Amino acid sequence: MKIRTAALATLVVVGCADGQTMSIEEYEPRSTLAVPEHRITRAKYPFVDVHNHQNIGMSKEELDRLVKDMDALNMRVMVNLSGRSGEALAKGVKTAVIHPGRMLTFANLDLAGIDAPGWGTRAAAQLTEDMKAGAKGLKIFKNFGMTVKDGKGQRVHVDDPRLDPVFEKCAELKIPVLIHTAEPASFFEPQDRFNERWLELKQFPGRARPPDQFPPWETLIGEQHRLFARHPHTVFIDAHLGWMGGNLARLGKLLDERPNVYTEIGAVLAELGRQPRFAREWFVRYQDRVLFGKDTWAPEEYHVYFRLLETADEYFDYYRKRHAFWKMYGLDLPDEVLRKLYYKNALRILPGLDGSGFPK
Repeated sequence: MKIRTAALATLVVVGCADGQTMSIEEYEPRSTLAVPEHRITRAKYPFVDVHNHQNIGMSKEELDRLVKDMDALNMRVMVNLSGRSGEALAKGVKTAVIHPGRMLTFANLDLAGIDAPGWGTRAAAQLTEDMKAGAKGLKIFKNFGMTVKDGKGQRVHVDDPRLDPVFEKCAELKIPVLIHTAEPASFFEPQDRFNERWLELKQFPGRARPPDQFPPWETLIGEQHRLFARHPHTVFIDAHLGWMGGNLARLGKLLDERPNVYTEIGAVLAELGRQPRFAREWFVRYQDRVLFGKDTWAPEEYHVYFRLLETADEYFDYYRKRHAFWKMYGLDLPDEVLRKLYYKNALRILPGLDGSGFPK
């Protein structure tokens, strides 16, 4: 049987009796490889998910159900990054205390009126009020740097000095900033046969970042790294491995240069699973700087995280084909590295995190 590609969207299999034609989305080969499997549905250690999003207006019943699902995974604490600000944030924090210590809330910025004199000072003051209301950190969303514009229609850069009072306030309050800058580099590249995320961009065209509408990936990442350098006393958590999961050496260089920067693994597991030997070495080297994150709430998908981090399994599937048409290989991380990834690093940098529910 021979397989050839006929146009980008169609895979033609010739030699079959019926001359079957199928789309690349339909092609799901079943592996004939027989290797040991360890399907893990519960993390080896209780863990903190530092990157999740929940409706802050959850009812008691919804929150009860969420905590029950967290318990099944051995998730001790979830960080809800969609806390908003002001009255809405305060209300959400009050709801979450039904289950004390199980959910931490991060505040968000309102960037409207950024041109107005004194905006940065007022934003920093609002952040202070949000912390008094129970927020434990600040989340910067991905629109910042890409689509947020000021009153003159100019793009607000990631290192825009108008936000300096906010980041200085975070240093003063000793709260971390989890910042999402840019998107996978492939989203900024031509959508052609060489693009590694071609399937995802075909299924979700709106994820493409063409140069006539968005700044280059390197421009955004450069702005972010200059922000880190300008605020050395502010703790930053660079979301999604800083979109450098496919270039861990470069990410390691950033961590070497910027001791105030941490990172997390939300939504980039596929990058790690295809380089198990180097990724394992990297996690061992930077074990004090990486936190566990997931990004989307789908309990069954955490099982793949546990399997990749805790086992040496070979050639298993990721949970989304469009993110990884390749197979995964487990990192089999040492116990102490796992403990730091799952909870010890979070205990060190997240204020208000109760350590009593974690092993010493």
